[in-house]
Amino acid sequence: MEPKQSAEGEAVRVWLAERTYGDDEQNLIILTYATLDGERYLRKERALTSFTGPGRETKASLEVAPSELGEASADEREYLAQAAGRTAERNDPDDAV
Repeated sequence: MEPKQSAEGEAVRVWLAERTYGDDEQNLIILTYATLDGERYLRKERALTSFTGPGRETKASLEVAPSELGEASADEREYLAQAAGRTAERNDPDDAV
């Protein structure tokens, strides 16, 4: 399978590193995906009610445009790299987690 292309070029693969509840919204889940080196990340917010049904599965990995990624701070990189690495070791990219 060829990597997806975006306007900026090749898509970047990120792996689920963290799933948390929003601090001020009890009905909000925050999914954090990161590159395996922990340097770049993507945060997605979803309402808890949006997790029902097979079309709303949380995938182990996503391919995203580079412009969608933020840069992790030096303090976050090791944690994100380890968490994303664990997900990558235990799952195929399309696995629901």
